[in-house]
Amino acid sequence: MEDYKESWGPCVKALYWDKLGEWDKAHGYVDHMTTTDAAWVHAYLHRKEGDESNAGYWYRRAGKDFFKGSLDDEWDELWQHFRN
Repeated sequence: MEDYKESWGPCVKALYWDKLGEWDKAHGYVDHMTTTDAAWVHAYLHRKEGDESNAGYWYRRAGKDFFKGSLDDEWDELWQHFRN
């Protein structure tokens, strides 16, 4: 994982802080955003939290299927998507 950069967008910043165990800080970056990208990260964060109902809502908002793989696999997929 790269070092934190101020120029990153909110989705990348959220993923960065999540990886460091800062769930609340990560959630704060996407909590009030309405984009489908933010909804996808938001879904992942609520799945990680264990709130599958809320995660399902955010996956639907993102236009994504509920992720069935591991949390690590989803984080990697999100990181690759938003960092490329």
